[in-house]
Amino acid sequence: MTRRAPSGYSTGMHEQFQLFIAVWLKFFFLFTPFFALSMFLSLTGDYTESRRRRLAVMITAAVAVLCVGLLFLGRQIFDIFGITLNAFRLGVGGLLFLSSVALVHGKKAAPEQNQEADIAVVPLAMPVIVGPATTGTLLVLGADLDGFAQRATGCLALLAAVLGLGVMLLLATKIERLVGHRNLNILSKLTGIILAALAAQMMMDGVLGFLAK
Repeated sequence: MTRRAPSGYSTGMHEQFQLFIAVWLKFFFLFTPFFALSMFLSLTGDYTESRRRRLAVMITAAVAVLCVGLLFLGRQIFDIFGITLNAFRLGVGGLLFLSSVALVHGKKAAPEQNQEADIAVVPLAMPVIVGPATTGTLLVLGADLDGFAQRATGCLALLAAVLGLGVMLLLATKIERLVGHRNLNILSKLTGIILAALAAQMMMDGVLGFLAK
């Protein structure tokens, strides 16, 4: 006879799966993958294909380390500075909205390239991919997640989003040939619209949190 899993267990697994999908999708778009891809292609225009792939791996590793570190430092930073989660939601939501407007209008500034620096970390990993809005959202998410199960699920989903971005960078040359530079710009604008919706939701959550007190 097959033993059925307890209903509470199946409900918990369903909630963790929903959390995984929500975090994965949110951060995949927060990374502004198509803008990051355009920047990656422009900064590596004279690179060989093998050197470009090696750089893509380095960027992916740098983004993963930055994101996981920020995710688990959220609560400590709020405690140190005495910032409430709802106040941070409002601030980050406003910052994220400004980033989305810049993407939609195609005015997101490309940081200057320092030939002497390792561009895998600066400027590509930060601030192109992990910018101020992404940093703030990571801190909010880290403070939102309660318990080991939620933190583990959130971390895995975040790493899955980073991996998805890494695959795009590894396939950058093929994607550019397939999609074209003009269409990459259009996809960047669509990403900006999604970010605007995320910003509105984050700000609304902050307002509702204040009103609920």
